[in-house]
Amino acid sequence: MNHPLEMRRIRRGKRERGVATVEFALTAMLFFTLIFGIMDFSYLCWGDLAMQHAVREGTRYAVTGRADLDPIPDGTAKDRCDAAIAAIKNQSMGFYDRASPTIVFKTVDAITGAITPVPGGSCAAAGQIIIISVTCSLAPLTPFLKPFLAGGKWVFTVSTTMKNEAFTGL
Repeated sequence: MNHPLEMRRIRRGKRERGVATVEFALTAMLFFTLIFGIMDFSYLCWGDLAMQHAVREGTRYAVTGRADLDPIPDGTAKDRCDAAIAAIKNQSMGFYDRASPTIVFKTVDAITGAITPVPGGSCAAAGQIIIISVTCSLAPLTPFLKPFLAGGKWVFTVSTTMKNEAFTGL
């Protein structure tokens, strides 16, 4: 004959079926939220670093006096700014198209020291300080971070400042 304690254990075992599955489901949700959050955050940081690298390379390309990357060369000083944009796009590791960038060219006024837009859209004056600023908005890979980002996208700005080299050009 079964002992009363054994009978209780048998009844309790029947009531606890599926508890491990429910515990796993709750724990897995937390685990996957954490993993996907880390992946998204890493992706967004990588996008920021890739665009920073691209802007630095594009600015370096512009200040050396080169304009051969301009997709539509028209013989103007603006060709260097257009070539800098092409260099940024080439160096962005694919983030340029994903980030829908807004590019602003600025310079430092030699007389007042104020930061102003590049005159006439030209990056061509030797000795001129060029500031290229790119504002990007990048969407995360998964929906886990979207509620924490304004508009569901991470907006960031990267910029680089360099002085044009003394070149003979436009």
